[in-house]
Amino acid sequence: MSVKAPATRTRVGRYELGKTIGEGSFAKVKFAKHLDSGDSFAIKIIDRHLVLRHKMVEQIKREISTMKLIKHPNVIKMFEVMASKTKIYIVLEFVDGGELFDKIARHGRLKEDEARRYFQQLIDAVDYCHSRGVYHRDLKPENLLLDTYGVLKVSDFGLSTFSKKGDGLLHTACGTPNYVAPEVLNDNGYDGTSSDIWSCGVILFVLMAGYLPFDEANLIALYKKICNADFACPPWFSSGAKNLILRILDPSPLTRITIPEIREDEWFKKGYRPPHFEHEEEVNLDDIDAAFNDSQEHLVTERKERPESMNAFELISRSQGFNLESLFEKQMGLVKRETRFTSQHPANEIMCKIEETAKPLGFNVHKRDYKMKLRGDKTGRKGHLSVATEVFEVAPSLHMVELRKTGGDTLEFHKFYNSFSSGLKDIVWQPDGNAEKR
Repeated sequence: MSVKAPATRTRVGRYELGKTIGEGSFAKVKFAKHLDSGDSFAIKIIDRHLVLRHKMVEQIKREISTMKLIKHPNVIKMFEVMASKTKIYIVLEFVDGGELFDKIARHGRLKEDEARRYFQQLIDAVDYCHSRGVYHRDLKPENLLLDTYGVLKVSDFGLSTFSKKGDGLLHTACGTPNYVAPEVLNDNGYDGTSSDIWSCGVILFVLMAGYLPFDEANLIALYKKICNADFACPPWFSSGAKNLILRILDPSPLTRITIPEIREDEWFKKGYRPPHFEHEEEVNLDDIDAAFNDSQEHLVTERKERPESMNAFELISRSQGFNLESLFEKQMGLVKRETRFTSQHPANEIMCKIEETAKPLGFNVHKRDYKMKLRGDKTGRKGHLSVATEVFEVAPSLHMVELRKTGGDTLEFHKFYNSFSSGLKDIVWQPDGNAEKR
């Protein structure tokens, strides 16, 4: 089958935007290619009006400027910043090795030496950022990426902060509940350094155990366990690992182990290799000032007039025989957080069918161009279930539809899709005349 070349491409400056690879409450991240070099990047897109409405311009400028200055082999690099009349575009390093979370999901707990190697890289990255006044505040395996060579990269500094009150403490409770420090749950302020260290300890536990140290369906019960540091290490933890984790997961930030003390720990030092810094050119921050001023001279534009087209190589990489991928692979015990299907129906008809199917299941629907956000009415185990959908044009009479969980629990997403997919049978392409795989 021939695949139609894209008639319209979405471009920002010298970059061509591709699929969405990440999405949060205030921003989304898209894959991009530089039109001149062909190099791959990730572009974080922030709503400019949202920044202005919340009077966050100076804070965001300061945050972006600091992040651009951070050049560490275990932190996602920032290359440049652009702006249109409505959006701010942050060009970041593209890392193609997936999330550390996925590695745990596929293989279960890691061997101690492997877990220690990732933990060493995590501590190196966090320590470097802390030395420059950057606190992540949402450290978890999903925000730890791996490059082609298995090198850890800390990403998503969207919750990082620099602003402090007069007492020198942070006062915004944020982060993912299972990974947050006890002091973050209180309203007395907390130190960003020690709260990040706590999250690193939870991550180390998860890497070695394959499950969370604090995990309750009820939030009150979860907070109580966290505040009391009510957990137990499994028997396969070595005494050295166990002792270090107990010192990190100390509910008191005043007595919790510090990063210099972690570096001196015998278990941590085993096999430690310091990070290798490449020679970096001088960083220019002029693009950041230009992105936030009112000058029309430096503005870029973004246009999209029809569903994004997909070439044959992208199609092959995303689909196997045009069949629905199995969301739940029993033999691996892995629950996927995205799936896709193909349809021979027009894009507008696909969008209407998705909306028609989602609403009776208790989902609010927000449409824009050929994308749709579905948000569940009910609060689940990890908040409201949110699903992003996007329609891609493969050929004039063939579309691919991608569904991706952007919020909530992955198992709840699986249950939702079982009901949701049955309502889409009429538009799913069945090339062999048989029912699609699930």
